[in-house]
Amino acid sequence: MDEGARRRLIWACWAVAAVIVAYWVMWFAHRSLVAASSGSLYVGFEQAFPLADGLIVVFVLLGARALARRSPSAVLLLLLAAGAGFYLAAMDVLFDLEHDVWSKGANGLVELAINIVTVAASLFFSSWVWSHRRELDPPSRGDDRAGR
Repeated sequence: MDEGARRRLIWACWAVAAVIVAYWVMWFAHRSLVAASSGSLYVGFEQAFPLADGLIVVFVLLGARALARRSPSAVLLLLLAAGAGFYLAAMDVLFDLEHDVWSKGANGLVELAINIVTVAASLFFSSWVWSHRRELDPPSRGDDRAGR
């Protein structure tokens, strides 16, 4: 694998983790910066996401570590992160559509941007990792994986 591409993917992992952590810091420290509504239904729904978002952070950071170590586990970890991102985006988008969240002013647009970025990042990680999986999981000595 090209060293520059590997480093860029590691930085992308760190960037995703930083954005997720920054969102939750804002949510808990100054919710009005990111919340589209102060209604109990919306707040309760959003409060269900920190653990799942935390798993994505764990997956991308472990994926970055695996990439840095050139470990084949990077494939699994980054695909887990992407899959979790797709799932969370699907739940979030459905809720936002059902409750007209995107039309709630500037913070509604923040919510829309979060949905778009989540899907885009999940698409990026899943497509990049899958298309480079053989480079990320090189055959070991004496292991014939040519027919894989």
